[in-house]
Amino acid sequence: MSLPDTARVVIIGGGVVGVSTLYHLALAGWTDCVLLEKNELTAGSTWHAAGNCPSFSGSWAVMNMQRYSLALYRGLAEKVDYPMNYNVTGSVRLAHSAERMREFERVAGMGRHQGMDLKICTPSELQEYHPFMETHDLAGGLWDPMDGDMDPSQLTQALAKGARALGAEIARFTPATGVSRDNGEWVVHTEKGDIRCDVVVNAAGYYAPRVGDWFVPFGGRPVPATVMSHQYFLTEAIPEIEAWTKAQGHKLPILRDVDSSYYLRQDVSALNLGPYERNCKAHWLTDDDPMPDDFSFQLYPDDLDRLEWYIEDAMARVPLLGSQGVARNINGPIPYAPDGHPMIGPMPGVPNAFEAHSFTFGIAQGGGAGKVMAEWITEGQTEWDMWACDPRRFTDYTDPAFCRDKAMEVYGHEYAMHFPHHAWPAARDRKLSPVHDRIVTLGGQMGSYNGWERANWFAKDGDDTSESATQTWTRKGPWQQRIKEECEAVRDGVGVLDLPGFSRFELSGPGAAEYLRGKIAGALPKIGRMGLAYFPNDRGRVLTEMSVLRHGEDQFTLITAASAQWHDFDVLNRDLPDALMLEDCTRDVTTLIVCGPASRDLFDQIAEADLTLGWLTHQQAKVAGRSAMLVRASFAGELGWEVHASFEDMPAIFEAVMSAGATPFGMFALNALRIEKGYRAWKGDLSTDYTLVEAGLERFIKFDKRQDFPGKAALEAEAQTGPSKRFVTLIVDAGDCDAPYMSNIWHEDQIVGETTSGEWGYRVGASIALGMVQADLAVPGIALEVEIFGTRYNATVQPHQPLWDPENTRLKA
Repeated sequence: MSLPDTARVVIIGGGVVGVSTLYHLALAGWTDCVLLEKNELTAGSTWHAAGNCPSFSGSWAVMNMQRYSLALYRGLAEKVDYPMNYNVTGSVRLAHSAERMREFERVAGMGRHQGMDLKICTPSELQEYHPFMETHDLAGGLWDPMDGDMDPSQLTQALAKGARALGAEIARFTPATGVSRDNGEWVVHTEKGDIRCDVVVNAAGYYAPRVGDWFVPFGGRPVPATVMSHQYFLTEAIPEIEAWTKAQGHKLPILRDVDSSYYLRQDVSALNLGPYERNCKAHWLTDDDPMPDDFSFQLYPDDLDRLEWYIEDAMARVPLLGSQGVARNINGPIPYAPDGHPMIGPMPGVPNAFEAHSFTFGIAQGGGAGKVMAEWITEGQTEWDMWACDPRRFTDYTDPAFCRDKAMEVYGHEYAMHFPHHAWPAARDRKLSPVHDRIVTLGGQMGSYNGWERANWFAKDGDDTSESATQTWTRKGPWQQRIKEECEAVRDGVGVLDLPGFSRFELSGPGAAEYLRGKIAGALPKIGRMGLAYFPNDRGRVLTEMSVLRHGEDQFTLITAASAQWHDFDVLNRDLPDALMLEDCTRDVTTLIVCGPASRDLFDQIAEADLTLGWLTHQQAKVAGRSAMLVRASFAGELGWEVHASFEDMPAIFEAVMSAGATPFGMFALNALRIEKGYRAWKGDLSTDYTLVEAGLERFIKFDKRQDFPGKAALEAEAQTGPSKRFVTLIVDAGDCDAPYMSNIWHEDQIVGETTSGEWGYRVGASIALGMVQADLAVPGIALEVEIFGTRYNATVQPHQPLWDPENTRLKA
């Protein structure tokens, strides 16, 4: 085919994700799109993928993608008239412990909310599904009836046929060689000529880092991904399986022994074993193992010795596995992001460029990924909140060593449980507070927040601080008493939280105030004051929240969550007028939270400041003789100040605060304190899954202002008709666990909503959940139930005010 000179979108990479993106763009009416593939379609990771199609995921966003993919695949062959070998066999996941069963119960609840029928099973029920396995040592398991496997090449070709039929183009054997910018357009260079386009998508699979380097001169960054070696092997045909299949008329379900870390699947009459081994191997990272220019349809040498333990364990589980020899071994490259989730969304720092790569389960996620990517491109937003997969979640700390260490950790723990009080140990200490060593000396048990190390809680002598102690779903652990003490210190005296990494932006220039008014739903604070600002998307959903500090008519500091740094900079920088200056000052200033009823007395000893200024004010001051900005606000809901100072000045300020009697507290305590006030957390309670009206943020919407902010019309319409669901605070008669994110809320045996966060409130002495329910049930006193790890607990809707200090008298004292 001749290469077109222009296109609306150019996709680089012809694996399942790139082709699915092309197909979904064409479905949306964007047919003037071209996909470039350096070899044949599927030549990268797709061709050698095992093709497993689970719907199971501990991530709400990823589960949405996989659910959509599987539904798409079940009807794709007929829709595009292309034969596909898709086997919906179901699967069994095995649990060796009560902790694993709790994970299964949680995911089964999420699945129920998304319309899936995931079933918790006893060992005997598991054996009914898979009669060839041993079950004597199991606690139980999970049955997923919609799991299965498919031929990855057939899937890709089916999507390609559908895309071509709608008018999109695919250029095989046409490697992209680079990109440039000209008059606001992209020019994608190939050996067959250039293509000018509006939008470029990096869907280059394990070559995504190489393609990503082309965009660095245009504001991009090195792609944070590592190539891992994944092996699976197929046995010779097994007569017993062949006979069973003929008798039953279907294949065996996929077996996943997630505690031992492998999957075992029938392949014709043989078995396919794929471990995720702890002694895993990364590739193409060193001078003696460079990434080749082209690895199309190639594999690594066999390395079965690495799998020895897993093979033996699997043979003990399914003895038939050992009855035949190995027919074929597959050892191929698959890309891993540092957290194991793919990257789908806007390319950080680069206009009109997107990423759709680093899929470790590309076949299961490919259909949903194409839908999400097409939505990003055509609408600028997605149906589901996709922060879990947003490329902007990784910022400036993801150097090659970090990516390698995290990828190996994630691969070796592919099926790991993600406990609420557990912190993964690899690649830590990337960004440190200026008082980091002091915090650790005080007993700080650290967690990573956008690469910044913060104390989660403070241990005392004799506390169990081992990693194994954190591997529990319950609130009970060595941290529980310490969190209680930290909360009580803030309640009764004064506490200090070292909080490096607040995302901080300076916005100034003629028209800065007017620019912000056109971005946010509400009003701006007066000079010398601060306020919360909510940025809606075009549908009126919560894009982000920022604290806005106003220093002058057109001079602002905007502060937001650590993890939101690149996301929120993008929100502010998009369409920024030339006359305005926007600067990211996150690494220039660090913060202490000092709060509690004795905090004014503490500052009276060490600060030169006007401590009579009211709530939501800010001032330049001297603290311990050092320059600082004091902000009269407290996410903990007590009298308090934020102290913002340079990295150089903060150690002296911290020591003065400690010497004046403050008790250090951590992020776990802060989370408990904020939930008692009903304060929302970003990408939990505040996400694009909910509108500002649903989230109960009407007081932050100024409908009568003249600026036509994003989503204004949608929010006005919703305010008139009333939302279908409403934000609520619940007191839950919970057991030993608080409600995780996206736990089902029930009323009269119907799911009527979901929790967005849950925690024990140590000041009110109760388990609290924030969530969304049907609007008619968001009435104080209404009795509901919250499903926590498979058990429903009574819950009561609370009045629409904070549980702690509902009149804010302590906060404003």
